[in-house]
Amino acid sequence: MEPITGRNASTAITLAAIIVIVYGMQAAKVLLVPFLLALFLALITVRPMLWLQQHRVPSVLAALIVLILIMLVLAVAGTIVGASVAEFTAALPAYQARLDLLVDRLLRLAATHMDDGRTIQGLSDVVDAGWAMRLAANILNALRDVLTNTFLILFTMVFILLEASSVQTKILAAFGRRAETFERATLFLNNLGRYLGIKTLISTATGLSAWLLTSLIGLDFALLWGMLAFLLNYVPTIGSIIAAVPAVLLALVQLGVGDATATLIGFAVINVVFGTIIEPRWMGYGVGISPLIVFTGLIFWGWVFGPVGMLLSVPLTMTLKLALESDSRTRWVAILLGSERDAEHELAEQDARQSA
Repeated sequence: MEPITGRNASTAITLAAIIVIVYGMQAAKVLLVPFLLALFLALITVRPMLWLQQHRVPSVLAALIVLILIMLVLAVAGTIVGASVAEFTAALPAYQARLDLLVDRLLRLAATHMDDGRTIQGLSDVVDAGWAMRLAANILNALRDVLTNTFLILFTMVFILLEASSVQTKILAAFGRRAETFERATLFLNNLGRYLGIKTLISTATGLSAWLLTSLIGLDFALLWGMLAFLLNYVPTIGSIIAAVPAVLLALVQLGVGDATATLIGFAVINVVFGTIIEPRWMGYGVGISPLIVFTGLIFWGWVFGPVGMLLSVPLTMTLKLALESDSRTRWVAILLGSERDAEHELAEQDARQSA
């Protein structure tokens, strides 16, 4: 048996601490999720608030203006979407039954043209055609449940916004010259706020386009598909795909193959226009995380915090990456989590140090 050295003990303690922290976050998600949503909203709205302050609006009044605007948006969205979510959840079993029947017919048709009927029967037992619809319902219901804590979220957001204007002064007073160590964190928060602000505008345009598309096609609960497209657009690449699947399946069940194809093409056009053409021009940079880590983070944060964790997976993973970058012992993990461009930049820095 290998003796326990200081390094092995340190590694074991670190892994144990990570496991305890993760399960602690999962146990405390009732408290953490509203706080994370408040922080998410604060990062989006801090720039408009600072802009108001720069134009001689007092800090409290600027935060109050932002709060009122957010309350109006949440009130309208909650009133309209809340009723639609309840109706969709009630109708979901009927849609799933029709979808399962359609899939079963397709598999039986395929069985008549294949020799191995047992394989087709096995597929019918494995394929779960309604998973995408259930996922959409779970995300929307989870968001509705969280928004029951609207006042807690909004008040937390206001206090974060009020603190944002003075936090730099407090850090300088508390740490003096050592405040330079916070430069990377400040730059990260600025970039994250800019990213979330632009992403919110593009997600809004994406959601409105999806709502208009599904309304013109005649799909039931068009507003929900627009809301789902808005929410999942925060998850790069795979979020738009996940948002399109339940709408296409519902179009297939409700309207037929032709309208389902039109829905699929419409969502593809929307995602190409906003995700491939407009967003890169506005952003100027990506999220700095590899696509594999984006997908893994979606699953991990969804497991920890539920469906809301899936929506916040990218900001949370970016924050984790920043924390890992700040320590030389864990910097290699941050490089593995990052994009190819980050790795190339790190290699260039290493070559420059070796040349010097």
